[in-house]
Amino acid sequence: MLDLSTACSYGEPEMDVYFLIFSLFFPRIVLLVFLLLYPQLYPANSVPQWADLLLGIFMPRVLILIYIYQNMGADNVWFIAHLVVMVLAYFGGGRETRRRRRRRDA
Repeated sequence: MLDLSTACSYGEPEMDVYFLIFSLFFPRIVLLVFLLLYPQLYPANSVPQWADLLLGIFMPRVLILIYIYQNMGADNVWFIAHLVVMVLAYFGGGRETRRRRRRRDA
């Protein structure tokens, strides 16, 4: 089992910056691309394989948050950014989403 407490250095990110940026917008695609094309850049994690698979399919933003937490910690701007995007994506978005719902209900 990988000991992530020693692999984490808060001064220097342990994750690929492109993984962090693109996963804000396309989490499933990024997980799949990095797993298949760039396995050496895939984030180190201690998530069981079955949980990797299920979370990657059904809740990829949660899985990415777990990866960021394990590699970079919770007191990180990337963790906060992904958390905010996850909340917005899963709980309704903004004004445009409410407008569409009102139009659909009417």
